[in-house]
Amino acid sequence: IAGCIMAATSVPQLVAYAQGVGYASYRGLATAGPPLFAWGLATGSPFMSCGVTSITALMAKADLDGESYVAEFGEQAYVNLVAAYSLWVGLCSAVLGIVGFGKLAGMVPSNVRKGFKWGCAVGVVASAMPNGLFTGGSKELKSMVADSGASAFVNMVKTTAPAATGAVSVTNLLYAISHPWQWGMIAAPLFIVCTAFVMKGPKFLPKSFPPGTEVIIATALATLLSMKFDYPGGVVGEIPQLDPDAGIKIGPITIPVALMNPKDLMEAPVVDRFGGSYVTLIISASLFAAVNFLSIMGIASGFEAENGVAWSAPRELIAQGIACGVAGFTGSAPVSGSMSRSLVSRMAGTTSQMSCMVTALVWIYMMPYMSVMSPTPQAALSAVIMSAVVKSVVFPKDLLAMKGTDLIVGWGTGVGTAVTSPTIGFGIGLILVAITTPFKSKKEKTA
Repeated sequence: IAGCIMAATSVPQLVAYAQGVGYASYRGLATAGPPLFAWGLATGSPFMSCGVTSITALMAKADLDGESYVAEFGEQAYVNLVAAYSLWVGLCSAVLGIVGFGKLAGMVPSNVRKGFKWGCAVGVVASAMPNGLFTGGSKELKSMVADSGASAFVNMVKTTAPAATGAVSVTNLLYAISHPWQWGMIAAPLFIVCTAFVMKGPKFLPKSFPPGTEVIIATALATLLSMKFDYPGGVVGEIPQLDPDAGIKIGPITIPVALMNPKDLMEAPVVDRFGGSYVTLIISASLFAAVNFLSIMGIASGFEAENGVAWSAPRELIAQGIACGVAGFTGSAPVSGSMSRSLVSRMAGTTSQMSCMVTALVWIYMMPYMSVMSPTPQAALSAVIMSAVVKSVVFPKDLLAMKGTDLIVGWGTGVGTAVTSPTIGFGIGLILVAITTPFKSKKEKTA
């Protein structure tokens, strides 16, 4: 029962976060089951769930410069690229787990973690905003920015600092916020109303409803509106059906999962996206794995403190590696621990990792029936993403409470992450820690 509850309440999230990665929305659900099933087999936590999150989606898209790659080579080539990168992140996760990095992860300063989280949240907002406010989505927004005075700055960044993809995204975000008269007449109100409902709806719903019910209601109503009034903006679109002869066959049972072609994974130019250097690729994938594990560490530590559920850092890091590896073979972006889904799992009364596996199987076997989401407006899905991060972006209480060198490191990490990329921003944070540590006051050192 717990697994079914989590499966039902998470569907809109899966579809929404696929947008964040940069590929078709339906792929979020089509590829979510196998990694979660593998995670259930490997993890030691009865509550924790994993999957593509807003941060892993943003990091994958930023590391691979997804928008430009899709524009040049098409979506399927990008899926191959993302899947290949997932394999690298999975491999690096497993190696880090074996060598004992899990214990070192707890030593990352809190000011870096808090700044990094805020910077990623800014990136998530910048990614979700275009499909929320504009009828034509990100393409329409980019066209407007190209015709504005901001185009000179955007072109300069692309020419002189191509790695600073966040600077372009933040510029687009600022333009979108400051030009409300150009918002879509239907898309923008729908986006704003759905965001407000998802954020405030739980206060007005019966206490017996599981977390995530507000997301289902908002998405369902937006879908009905789209079907009834021929919604003019972007929608999920056609959801392809799996070839009847495809899937994993175990005796008389066929599991309807499409596996990637190994040749496509081997030929994906993932090394080229990192300057043709395997060293740079390994460093980036390792940082991705390390940042991913910080989320898992936070969730596991919370359950240990609140429920007495002991956990093993090496085991969970290796579990992350296994899940990311399976994600790669099924065409998914790298996965990490999901706080919201883990809380739903605990609330629903799960007692073992079997809940994850039940959720995974529900997602896998319900795919043939998901065409019902084809008319779902992308503005509603963007609202799901926005509702999860907008409050922390507008009022970053952790950063506002910082003082002294912590303030420099925290905000420096946050701004660096927002205007460059998550991987580079995390590195900036660690550099700032090294620079500012000698200047810490006695009070800061003992705090």
